[in-house]
Amino acid sequence: MTDFTASKAVGALALAALGVAAWSVAVERNRFTLREVDVPVLPAGAAPVRVLHVSDMHLAPWQRNKISWVRELAALKPDLVVNTGDNWGARDGLEAVKDALDPLAGIPGVFVFGSNDYHGPHLKNPFTYFGGPSRAKAEPEKLDSQALRAYFESELGWADLNNSAATVSLDGRDFEFFGVDDPHHRLDDVDAMLDALDGVRAVEANPIARIGVAHAPYSRTLNVLTENGADILFAGHTHGGQVCVPGYGALVTNCDLPRSQAKGLSSWVSRQREVPLHVSAGLGTSIYAPVRFACPPEATLVTLVAREN
Repeated sequence: MTDFTASKAVGALALAALGVAAWSVAVERNRFTLREVDVPVLPAGAAPVRVLHVSDMHLAPWQRNKISWVRELAALKPDLVVNTGDNWGARDGLEAVKDALDPLAGIPGVFVFGSNDYHGPHLKNPFTYFGGPSRAKAEPEKLDSQALRAYFESELGWADLNNSAATVSLDGRDFEFFGVDDPHHRLDDVDAMLDALDGVRAVEANPIARIGVAHAPYSRTLNVLTENGADILFAGHTHGGQVCVPGYGALVTNCDLPRSQAKGLSSWVSRQREVPLHVSAGLGTSIYAPVRFACPPEATLVTLVAREN
């Protein structure tokens, strides 16, 4: 290869890289997408339940397009909302979260927190993700998680599943929910969750479905939820890999979940129990890594339908 030919090849690669970067930052991370999926987990003959799964918004006040898109999700008229954490992405992001989610007030819902509901984002080397799950700074900026919790509970009317459990009734049908606080930073307290679950089951022993919820889908967490009777699992955290390779998929999951399960519907097996697992690719990114490639931001309308038998 001549020097001229080599220079042309290098130039073409550089232009391609710039094009990918421009698409990832300016276009794809704002290409908000609604996915829809049906999951047969309800008893035979049961009417469908439309669940809006929202995760990893990482909202900041200046993200007006994202806020507007999330507000429009209320037009779907879901029966239930499952929020799997990492709602805000800046210290002054609470008003943005309220602006985005206010239209969902009055729709029954549940939530768990991710690490970025407690601590603000910080600049990090993205290549460290290839060495395993990320680790927190020694003294990360604290966010007002109690104000966020109060908003979800008091203004939206959602049940807090952080190391807890709850029964949610929809048109006279009881759904059991249980979940843990952020497993990524080991805030999950399984004993506290099981104590709460015992209290719920003492009152309602035969819900129409049992649903396990967590922010980060670590195998230890999914196993506990599955082994304690969950019929379906909801999680977020992975951002679907955030930067994916077409035809290959996610490069990392930022936990020990297999790359093939980084987003969407799959199955989880623990002690011979197999249940559906839905992992949201999420709606946002860290403000310090505003890029997505081959993995557009998403929310999902998960319709729970009756099993065939």
